[in-house]
Amino acid sequence: MPTPEEFRQRFPSLSDSVHLASCSQGALSDALATAMLEFQYTLREYGAPWDRWMAEVDTARTAFADLIGADPQEVAVVPSASTAAYQVASTQQWRDRPRIITTDMEFPSVAHVWLAQQPSGAEVVHVPDHDGVVDLDDYTAVIDERSGLVSVPLVSYRNGVRLPATPVIQAAQAAGARTFVDAYQAAGVEHINVRDLDCDYLTSGSLKYLLGIPGIAFLYVRGGLQDHVAPPSTGWFGRVNPFAFDPRHLDYPPHARRFETGTPAIPAAYGAVAGMRVLSALDPRAVQAHVAKLTLALHEQLSASGEQLGSPEDPALRGPQVALKDATPEAMAAYLGERRIFTSPRGDLLRLSLHYYNTPDDIAAVVNAIRDYRNL
Repeated sequence: MPTPEEFRQRFPSLSDSVHLASCSQGALSDALATAMLEFQYTLREYGAPWDRWMAEVDTARTAFADLIGADPQEVAVVPSASTAAYQVASTQQWRDRPRIITTDMEFPSVAHVWLAQQPSGAEVVHVPDHDGVVDLDDYTAVIDERSGLVSVPLVSYRNGVRLPATPVIQAAQAAGARTFVDAYQAAGVEHINVRDLDCDYLTSGSLKYLLGIPGIAFLYVRGGLQDHVAPPSTGWFGRVNPFAFDPRHLDYPPHARRFETGTPAIPAAYGAVAGMRVLSALDPRAVQAHVAKLTLALHEQLSASGEQLGSPEDPALRGPQVALKDATPEAMAAYLGERRIFTSPRGDLLRLSLHYYNTPDDIAAVVNAIRDYRNL
């Protein structure tokens, strides 16, 4: 397995920049740059090479399945995490179990899908956060026999807090509810195994820590899980044989591909494969340990500098991100960007996210730059 310094060599831009924005978009790797050229090559040399494109989509599906410990038939290729959430929500029946349990730390794109189910009879219950931390007891207090779907992110986009996903899933199962996990802020830097989580659904996209580009995401659906309602949003890729081109019959595969719709974003599939191939050289547990050391150092050094932080004090609750409170984080991000330190502002927080390609030198660079910014 490569060291962080060796892994870093796969990312040409890191020779003159510090990338701390992986919670928004991962750094550009040599593999991703090559993959974009490969897609262009297929257009130039083959015109419309559907066999090659479909093979790349299936490769992306299989790579994601391997990443999360699933079978490829349990993975649907979708355009985004919000599409994945909608596909799940639209196949539920809310009459007997109307409650959707979510949290204020849910990414809005997913949270809005849950809210949009209210006209169909759903009752959305939000588990609050306490200073950016979500307690297990607050989840379990609202999970009961009325719960139809319980949604829990592995890591919150807002401040990088890790949520108690496994015990929440266990509580939901005990109550007879289905479970949805948003792994977007964890996949690529944390070890994920859907058999260990024992969730019904899980989603993530290929940009951010998976080192791809926007336009493609994945929906894990537990094998054998039956829908209450057939997916109403569908398309030719949601058929048993997409290339049968039969406009008169609607058949659904028994596996996760029943949630697919129209033509996938082929360039994004090339990007997803490239990103996950780069990651395949790494041990996810070693990546998680490396990132944990960096977030600990960053949190401690920023605190020692007098910064007010929005991410949790407890290292066990911190995912791959440290969030810094500021009245105008966009201005700070712009200043850092001029020094080629790339970050991600959201709301009143400047998010500093770490990957395996980050090193202690990156921590020193951003801490010193923030200190200079404060001294202006």
